[in-house]
Amino acid sequence: MSTRVYGSLARIADFGNSNFDVVPFDRSQWATGDYVEGEVTGVPTMLYRIEDRMGHMVKVEPGDWVVGALGDRAATLEGVGGWGDIGDDGLMHALTAAGLMGRYTSISTMIPEPLVLKYRGHLRRDGRKVRMSDFAMRADSHEFSTPTLLLVGTSMSAGKTTTGRRVCKELDRAGLNVIGTKLTGAGRYRDILSYLKTGASEIYDFVDVGLPSTVVPEAAFRKAIRPLLNHINNRHPDLLVAEAGASPLEPYNGAALMDELGDNIVCTILCASDPYAVVGVQKAFGLTPDLVTGPATTTSAAVELVRKLSGLHGINIIDPSTKLEFRRFLREQLKKLPGDQHRASEVGLGG
Repeated sequence: MSTRVYGSLARIADFGNSNFDVVPFDRSQWATGDYVEGEVTGVPTMLYRIEDRMGHMVKVEPGDWVVGALGDRAATLEGVGGWGDIGDDGLMHALTAAGLMGRYTSISTMIPEPLVLKYRGHLRRDGRKVRMSDFAMRADSHEFSTPTLLLVGTSMSAGKTTTGRRVCKELDRAGLNVIGTKLTGAGRYRDILSYLKTGASEIYDFVDVGLPSTVVPEAAFRKAIRPLLNHINNRHPDLLVAEAGASPLEPYNGAALMDELGDNIVCTILCASDPYAVVGVQKAFGLTPDLVTGPATTTSAAVELVRKLSGLHGINIIDPSTKLEFRRFLREQLKKLPGDQHRASEVGLGG
């Protein structure tokens, strides 16, 4: 008997093993965000694992069934592909462990062979396919005035989530009510879960508004993300820590996100893979961040090169000796907050 595993893209849904049918749909009816099921096939590698609805990694084997959602990915260091690339043979890949279903057209030779699945069908209820948008957060209005600390990167794996965890920890220590989010990227649950574990009082991401990834048309992204920003605004946090997956120049709608956040951004931290990438983003996107972190700041020589090339200050936040320096940086940035939040933060960040 096959084991059914639900990818974390299904965490917003109410699925149980008996409350839907699995039925093949004609390709003309497929769309981004459709929930589908695939049967695991191929020869297992290290990537034959699925992140379940709780964020745990579950090994899968040939014959198991995986529930995920159709979507697209354009990862600079791993792979590119989408559901539109699935051929008549029905073979598809798990583009992320969250169950982002599509087919790679370009993949790095530095990673193992990806998880291969055979399309079994769409999830169906009452004669119609089930979509992520059926469970998406909605709002009747669009308001957003929450002070935001924005984390952007020069690429994937540039240290954004590591920096975000440290920010959440320090601001929680300072007595601030912080919400953690990931607002662009490809669906995984682990990143924002780590924010919850390190000090954020609540966490959200684009999955909550029905997107399997943010490789979608800009208009669709803006329409989807606004109810989430409205919801966060209604929660009245002192600060939003917002991670933008990938870099502003990649096709994940990072530029549109920054436009949506607007003047509410009180601090921008650029997480960079190397000092030269800092200059690349700075010049190509016109971004002047308040701080640089990530691999570009691994040593004192790297920090000095960042300063020499870009004029920007860098901190290696994973070095314990920089803890007080980082707290001083946050204290200066949070002077931009309204009076009550600023005074509350001064106590915890005074060291």
